[in-house]
Amino acid sequence: MLYAVSLPNFDEHWHPRALAQLAREAEDAGWDGFFIWDHILFNPYKGLAISDPWVALAAIVLNTQRIRIGPMVTPLPRRRPWKLAREVVSIDHLSNGRLILGVGLGAPAHEEFEFLGEESNDKVRAAKLDEGLDVLTGLLSGQKFGYQGEHYQIEETVFLPQPVQTHVPIWVAATWPHKRPLRRAARFDGIFPISDNANFTPDMLRETVSYIRQHRETDAPFDVVVAGATPGDDPARGEEIVARYAEVGANWWMEDVSMWRFKAWNSWLEPYVWPKEEIEERIRQGPPKR
Repeated sequence: MLYAVSLPNFDEHWHPRALAQLAREAEDAGWDGFFIWDHILFNPYKGLAISDPWVALAAIVLNTQRIRIGPMVTPLPRRRPWKLAREVVSIDHLSNGRLILGVGLGAPAHEEFEFLGEESNDKVRAAKLDEGLDVLTGLLSGQKFGYQGEHYQIEETVFLPQPVQTHVPIWVAATWPHKRPLRRAARFDGIFPISDNANFTPDMLRETVSYIRQHRETDAPFDVVVAGATPGDDPARGEEIVARYAEVGANWWMEDVSMWRFKAWNSWLEPYVWPKEEIEERIRQGPPKR
C-alpha cells in the first residue's frame, strides 16, 4: 500500500510557498504522494482564496525530491487538452518523472461550470472528457498526431518534448455505481472511485475492482485509489481502516486532509471544520503504517 495526502489549495493553504513547505514535510514524514485540487471557484458565494494547481505544483516539485505529485483531479472538460498537455510535460520534467495526472468531469457542476458560463451538462462534459483524453494521450506520445472530434480538432503535428516518464500515469475519477465512468477508467492507469454520498465502503470497492478487471484490455499495472481519513495519533487503528480496502484491491490510500473531514469517511470522526494547525499536524504525523 502506498499513502498520499489530498489537500485543497484553498483558504489558509492557498499559497504555493505554503503548499511547497507542507509537501516537503509530508515527504519527510513518509508519505508517498502529495496531491492538490483543481478548482476555479469551488464556492463562489463565499469567496475562497485558491491557487492555480499547476503553478502550485511547480513550487511543490522544486521543494521535494521523492514524493509523487499531481492534481486530484483536473476537470478535463473545462481545460484545453493541448494546454493541459503542455503543463503535464513541463511538470513531469521539472519533477523528474514524479507526476500522476488525475482527471474527471469536475464538480460541483453549477459552481465550477454553469456559474462561469461553461457547459455543465453531464453528458456533454463526459463526451469532452473522452475526447480530451484521446487528444492528451495522442499529444504526449511524441508521435505525429491529429484529431477530428466533435469538440476538439487538431491538425497533424508532433508535440515535443515527450514526458520524462514513458507514460504519465492517468487516474480517472469515477462515481460508483455508474458504469460508463468505470469503463473509462479501465482504459487508463488507475481509478479514484467515489460514491454519491461520500461513504465509499469496502463492498463498493470490491464491486468496482471486479468490474474494472472485466473491462481491462491489458495486463499493465493498474492503481486503485481510495480516499478516507485515519487518526494520526492511533496508527494501529489507521492500519485497520486501510486494511479493509487493501483486502479488496486498493493499493493507494489518499488521506483526506481537507478542512472538511466528513464523518461519512469513518465513524470516529465528527463533522466540523478542521483547523489549519490540525491539518498540518496530521500531515506531520505520517501515514498509518508501522
